[in-house]
Amino acid sequence: MNSKHSVVDDGSLLQRAYSEFLEMPGLRLTCRQAQRLWGLDEWTCLRLLESLVDARFLYRLPHGIYTRLSDGRPAHPRLRALRARDEGEISRRRKKTV
Repeated sequence: MNSKHSVVDDGSLLQRAYSEFLEMPGLRLTCRQAQRLWGLDEWTCLRLLESLVDARFLYRLPHGIYTRLSDGRPAHPRLRALRARDEGEISRRRKKTV
C-alpha cells in the first residue's frame, strides 16, 4: 500500500477497526496493541488509525493512544467522507450559479 487512502479503500479492514471501536466504546489502543489485535504491520496499522482520526471517528490521545471521539453512534467514516464530498460539490455548484 502506498498511501493512507489505500488503507481506507480496503473496506474490510476499515470496517473491522470501526466495528471494534463501536462494540467497545471505552476501547483505547496504541498502534502496537492494534497491530496485535488485527494482525497488521506497523505502517498499515498506523495509516488505518490515522484514517479514522482524519474521519473524526477516533481521537489520538497523548502517548499515541487511540480512542473514539464520541460515545454516540457516528456515521461510518466512508459515508461521512462521501457526504462531505457531495456537500462540497453542491456548495461549489451553488456559487457558480449565483
